Amino acid sequence: MQTVSTRWASEADLPALETLIALAIGTLQAAFLSPEQVAASRAIMGLDTQLVADGTYLVAERDGEIVGCGGWSRRATLYGGDHSTSLRDPRLLDPARDPAKIRAMYTHPRYARQGIGRVILAGCEQAARAEGFSAVELMATLSGQPLYAASGYEPVETVEANVNGIMVPLVRMRRLFGFRAAGEWA
Repeated sequence: MQTVSTRWASEADLPALETLIALAIGTLQAAFLSPEQVAASRAIMGLDTQLVADGTYLVAERDGEIVGCGGWSRRATLYGGDHSTSLRDPRLLDPARDPAKIRAMYTHPRYARQGIGRVILAGCEQAARAEGFSAVELMATLSGQPLYAASGYEPVETVEANVNGIMVPLVRMRRLFGFRAAGEWA
């Protein structure tokens, strides 16, 4: 795999991120959802610019091109983009009792299954641990679920989001952080 670097997103990245996310939703979900479900999923997926404003949204780059993105949050919103206002909860979480949220993970279809999601996920988890969180949770799409399961996430519940009568399957997953023998976070 070619080297992938990550950095925290800025407002200048928003147009490129919106393009990447739209392409990822339309392409990568197609193997798991019907065309109607893919179209409906756009109403509940997408970029939450609050993550960029909070400084918790990573972009992955390869040779200067944004090839993936994803974030973590100290806010209660579990999933959804700027346009899905009914899903938003800006309340700050308490690291002593609440899991941080992994949010809006997308990979450009041309670079899917090349480890980019793992790099972004690891960066988000490291940042959440650094702020005192002992667990993370997320709402997985069916296309993202294998990555999260391979990364130690356990299913908590399976749900279906109802978008104008079209049901979109999702899986809430959680990962608890633990210690390795040397005292490092696992």
